[in-house]
Amino acid sequence: MTAAPPAPIVAGLGGFFDAVGQFASSLAEISWGSLALGLLCFGTYLTIRSRAFYNVLRAAYPTEQIEFKRIWGAYIAAYGFNNVVPARGGDVIKLFLVKTSIPNSTYSAIAAAFFVEFGFDASMGALILLFAFSQGVFPKPPDFSTLGAFDLSFFASHPRFLLFALTFLAIAGLVGFALLSTRVKAFWARVRQGLTIIFDRKRYFREVWLVQFVGWLFRFAAFWFLLDAFHIGGSVRNVLLVLGVNAVAAVVPFTPGGAGVQQAFLVKVFAGTAAGATVAAYSVGQQIAIAAFSLAVGFAALATIFKFRSFKEVIAAGREHREAEKAAAGNAVGGGVP
Repeated sequence: MTAAPPAPIVAGLGGFFDAVGQFASSLAEISWGSLALGLLCFGTYLTIRSRAFYNVLRAAYPTEQIEFKRIWGAYIAAYGFNNVVPARGGDVIKLFLVKTSIPNSTYSAIAAAFFVEFGFDASMGALILLFAFSQGVFPKPPDFSTLGAFDLSFFASHPRFLLFALTFLAIAGLVGFALLSTRVKAFWARVRQGLTIIFDRKRYFREVWLVQFVGWLFRFAAFWFLLDAFHIGGSVRNVLLVLGVNAVAAVVPFTPGGAGVQQAFLVKVFAGTAAGATVAAYSVGQQIAIAAFSLAVGFAALATIFKFRSFKEVIAAGREHREAEKAAAGNAVGGGVP
């Protein structure tokens, strides 16, 4: 007997491409002024967010000369790449570009610095999701499997596998980090170095959390304008619902920018707010607009600041740099260098 096809995957992909079709047919109806303002606000959000990351790195390397434009370029390039490649592949680009932008830095410290941003994301995300679930239109976790988003549906239908996957990834991450250094104590010292700013709570709140909050306000404004551009209607409630959708999509980054998950959620959330075709056009249109904008700015940053001609080239350069560092570390250990 032939096995039945994976219906949730087929349905999820079908819904996504249907939304793409709705977006293509509604191009003439888009308010381009609001779209431009939305993208401008989104670019400002990314710039302010990169400043918070820059402050994290300054705390970790107070004696090194760090150029903000290079940190900004690495941040923007990674974000743009993450919007077209699944599983956050852009973070590898950011790791390499930031590492080579800070003299005497280490990959382990830079990687640890990435996690400092999650403090704001977790605290703000929890409040947004609490609001979203209280509105009566946001799907509850048990209903995620019925939304038609193939990755979210799979994990919602297999909670035990999800728990196993998360546990496995956590353990693999810890083991992988430990294996990055032949000297475990030195490795964890570098990790602590990347997290330096969180041990100074006042400085963390002032230079990271508050800066990220200002950036979040621009992100809020960006989605307000984008909702207006596609005639859903900008409002505090609608924007917070969109941000709630984004928070869920970020948990399952197996498609570029959470494609599929966002469309399934937005169609459900705004079912009673606007016509289905309008919601479908917005659900994919805002994602395409942000992806195209961030990819273009990210590529410009790669070309003008780092002198790379393609994302493929920077990935290859990062791989070569990492291998060279491993070889140098092996030679140092073999030669008895402390």
